[in-house]
Amino acid sequence: MRRQIPLEPWSEAALWSRRVAVFAATVALLSLLLVRLHIIDPASALASLGGAVGLASIALLLFGVACVIIWNTGRRGIGASAAGAMIALATLAYPGYLAYEAIRLPILSDISTDIENPPYFSLSGTAYDARKGFQPQGIALSARQAQRPAYPDIEPIVIDLDPDEAYALILKTANALGWRLVDKRPPGGRTGEGHADFVDQSLIMGIDEDVTVRLKPLPGQTRIDLRSITRYGRHDFGTNAGRIMAFADELQSQLDNR
Repeated sequence: MRRQIPLEPWSEAALWSRRVAVFAATVALLSLLLVRLHIIDPASALASLGGAVGLASIALLLFGVACVIIWNTGRRGIGASAAGAMIALATLAYPGYLAYEAIRLPILSDISTDIENPPYFSLSGTAYDARKGFQPQGIALSARQAQRPAYPDIEPIVIDLDPDEAYALILKTANALGWRLVDKRPPGGRTGEGHADFVDQSLIMGIDEDVTVRLKPLPGQTRIDLRSITRYGRHDFGTNAGRIMAFADELQSQLDNR
């Protein structure tokens, strides 16, 4: 009779590493899906994502424990623990990138091409309703100074068009970027300035973020200033600067195609 060799038992840490990692990934994906569908509010989604990060970290810790146990006892579970580690690392990839950006960049959530006199956001009832009651607030000039070394390319845009042509161009540019128009005022009046407010959405979570554009007439030219803010958190992780640069690039493309 052939003797059957008993199998080594499973490492509980390995099994739990995979279970916790799968649960963490599920929580993260559901949070992103629900907030993009506007089923839950951004604050709840951010709290859930924070929980997912914690769970993924626990899964990695269990992976380390499982490796030690498997090495010392020969128990089964290397595949389960490796799967748990990979799922946990995938869950932590984007939060890890944000952590790196948080260290690298200053704590800012309001970026403008004009630091001394940033464009204001419209206070009209139309804008208030479109933002669902949210009203962007200003920040101190001393806080804005931190953006200079971090984002030296964020500067006013000057184009060789009259204000009316420039106004039509910024509306076309914003539309090409998928920004939703909130309020607008064509150039004119005593100062000759024009103004437009927009709402954009963050790439991953689809959270509303606010942009305002101001036009100032110059001799034979128009100066364009932008201001972009995030609604949640003290750190924008560079998204506002990226949004302004994306506008500048698209504006240049529109000019080249005229």
